[in-house]
Amino acid sequence: MPANQPYKSHKNYLTIMQASIQRNKLFIASCLALLVTSLSFGIRAGVLNQQGIDFHLNASQLGTIAATAFWGFPLAVIFGGIVVDIIGMKKLLVMAFIFHLAGILLTIFANGFWSLFISTLLIGIANGTVEAACNPLVTSLFPDNKTTKLNHFHLWFPGGIVIGTLLVFLFNKIGLNIQIQVGVMLIPTFLYGYLFSKLEFPKTERVESGVSTKEMYASLLNPLFFFMIICMFGTAITELFTGQWIDVLLKNVTDNAILLLTIETGVMVLGRAFAEPVVHKFSPQGVLLISTVLAAIGLYMLGHATGNLLFIGAVVFGMGVCYFWPTMLGFVSENLPRTGAVGINLMGGAGMFAVSVYMMFMGGFYDGLVMKKLPAGANLADYSNATAGSEMAKAFADAKTAAGPEIINVTLIIPIVLTVAFIGLNLYMRKAKKASLTI
Repeated sequence: MPANQPYKSHKNYLTIMQASIQRNKLFIASCLALLVTSLSFGIRAGVLNQQGIDFHLNASQLGTIAATAFWGFPLAVIFGGIVVDIIGMKKLLVMAFIFHLAGILLTIFANGFWSLFISTLLIGIANGTVEAACNPLVTSLFPDNKTTKLNHFHLWFPGGIVIGTLLVFLFNKIGLNIQIQVGVMLIPTFLYGYLFSKLEFPKTERVESGVSTKEMYASLLNPLFFFMIICMFGTAITELFTGQWIDVLLKNVTDNAILLLTIETGVMVLGRAFAEPVVHKFSPQGVLLISTVLAAIGLYMLGHATGNLLFIGAVVFGMGVCYFWPTMLGFVSENLPRTGAVGINLMGGAGMFAVSVYMMFMGGFYDGLVMKKLPAGANLADYSNATAGSEMAKAFADAKTAAGPEIINVTLIIPIVLTVAFIGLNLYMRKAKKASLTI
């Protein structure tokens, strides 16, 4: 049965928290740090295709670069989850600032595959470090409203993607280069670094509550936690792979592929902003079930529709994935609280690791699909570098037009499987609740 009782009463916990700790300012600084994380996703999604052209990179290489952030993230978030109780959240966030600054500057001065690879890795490590510190910070600041506040915190992930993609769209229209677009991320980076340097932090909820390290690691062996880790693989891939690659996959299907990402993430911002009544009405597990059904419908539309129907698909898909990440973390924090910061961060690390593996695999798979749609014996590099307007360039564009939706249709299998899994989770939680009431 899930251990869904808090360690102490909420009043006692909040009384213990030092009066000098400014909850709202810490929360705002956390949102700024996550904004940098999301800008890195939104701006990279917008400039990825142009970087491929500038540095003569194929889809497999672009997939490897993009995936680097996703496996740098789990390394940082898992390591951070292990040490956050020991060194404190403030020191982790100082490290995040340093990695963000280095990664952004290296991206600005990139000159090819390896500089992009290393800069993206540094940003991925920074992003993971932010999550490793800020997720337990939010649950420590708001122990009586974890899932809702995690949704409010994580709305800045799609929010930053909206801002980033709109900036890319605007900057491209007025002719500003990629370096300026990436450099925009330095502004919130310096802001969150300054704010965190001035604020005092609480201890993590697990440490404050007196749960031992041994108890915390023992709690990770709960079968329900293993189940949620596996589900996190699927929810993260469904949300983040599609969002990160939507411009590449659908660029030849619509002239406004990057706006599909903007619409999707805009819906996610609104959904997370109004998470409180939704979570309270349907429960976290109920929200996850509804979300995965909508995500499946949205992916189906993105993979099969054309024209304006693509934008409707983006709206439905955004409604589906908007609650995935924060509600998965909130479910574990509420129902398996003794897993502490390690539990939350293992969830995040597992999700990003799954996305990185899937993204690298799909980059090669996408190139293979494109090759199958080109004339027999065709060389992919020759077609990708063909002169604009030539027959080879047209054939290459047609091949990508056909291949992109096929990748989306393969990914559709994941939310379909998740629907079955979350039906089972709802039945299990209902049974567990009835059992607890009869004791």
